[in-house]
Amino acid sequence: QVQLVESGGGLVQAGGSRRLSCAASGRTFSSFPMGWFRQAPGKEREFVATISWNSDSIEYADSVKGRFTISRDYAKNTVSLQMNSLKPEDTAVYFCAAPSQYYPGPYLPRHVHEYYYWGQGTQVTVSS
Repeated sequence: QVQLVESGGGLVQAGGSRRLSCAASGRTFSSFPMGWFRQAPGKEREFVATISWNSDSIEYADSVKGRFTISRDYAKNTVSLQMNSLKPEDTAVYFCAAPSQYYPGPYLPRHVHEYYYWGQGTQVTVSS
């Protein structure tokens, strides 16, 4: 059974940092891109960041570019999201996700429907 389990969420003051991790089990995702999404109350789930299968390509939402960094550890089958300079508007439940198909080319999936496996989410609350 494939599982994605996020950790690292919590309460942080504006301007602070937080590191989220996502551990995958039941399947190796080394040949697949991995992504982070977030969902704030009353809003749709939105794209945050994605990293290619070989870590050569990374994309970020404009709202987090320059503040968040996505990375992956192939030995541990994990993907992380380092979040710096956090803002109250970053408050959301953060989800990691993986697609069920390969993306070998330059295109990286950025849409919810392109991902098949999802974690349960971890809450990040940024206080002002």
